Amino acid sequence: MMTAARSTDSGLAGPGELDRYPYAEPQVPDRVGVPSWEGADPDLGRVGRRAAGSRGRGLHGQLVQQLGQMIVSGDLGADRPLVPEEIGQRFEVSRTVVRESLRVLEAKGLVSARPNVGTRVRPVSDWNLLDPDIIEWRAFGPQRDDQRRELSELRWTIEPLAARLAAGHGREEVQQRLCDMVEIMSHSMAQGDALTYSRADSEFHGLLIQTAGNRMLEHLSGIVSAALQVSGGPVTGCDRANETSLAQHARIVDALGTGDGAAAEAAMRQLLTVHPEVERVVPAPREH
Repeated sequence: MMTAARSTDSGLAGPGELDRYPYAEPQVPDRVGVPSWEGADPDLGRVGRRAAGSRGRGLHGQLVQQLGQMIVSGDLGADRPLVPEEIGQRFEVSRTVVRESLRVLEAKGLVSARPNVGTRVRPVSDWNLLDPDIIEWRAFGPQRDDQRRELSELRWTIEPLAARLAAGHGREEVQQRLCDMVEIMSHSMAQGDALTYSRADSEFHGLLIQTAGNRMLEHLSGIVSAALQVSGGPVTGCDRANETSLAQHARIVDALGTGDGAAAEAAMRQLLTVHPEVERVVPAPREH
């Protein structure tokens, strides 16, 4: 298991700090009498699930996660040099693990590696802010309020349009899958199962964007999924399970079924309306 050695002035984690961004694994009870989570068509369920990122890959994934969070939180500031040998020693991992982890971070725009200069942390302006991992890491750092606002504004821009377009591109199996998601959300809300509600909500919105028939919008579906799986900031209809939110989801499905793009768009805008009277909540981990 990767551990952290004693820290110095390098800014890297010290003993006990490797897991200071814990991600609890919620326990999900079995459900009966509701539509199956796994669809017959594997493409129908792909958007709602966590995008392939840095997790679940052993030491490599752990190191990417730790360094990424430290950079995004500001613990490792812009232009900070990252010495592979030092990282390997402090986290007790091999050069290969360090090298591959830094490559992942470089692809996300968090670090840059140049000959005779080495690897250094890049400024925020260079980060790929649409990367699902960075979206999550920002939600746990000092930028979380900005992150939440920016995600809400982005969703307001793309999802009503996607709902309008989807009304003209719906397939029967997609329509049924969306209905299933609403039913799962209803059942999980009655059971007080916030995790299952969140998963179904995420798949609903991702599938809706995927159905719009616009490949550029479809490319943004992972961002919407990431937005739905971090919480905090102004609360929209999707953030907390309630009857009003559920009714808006059902209205969207009904509008898609009748091919009424204007009604689908209006229902989505209503669903995404921010309710400033609701107190902000502390960000919670994504389900993994």
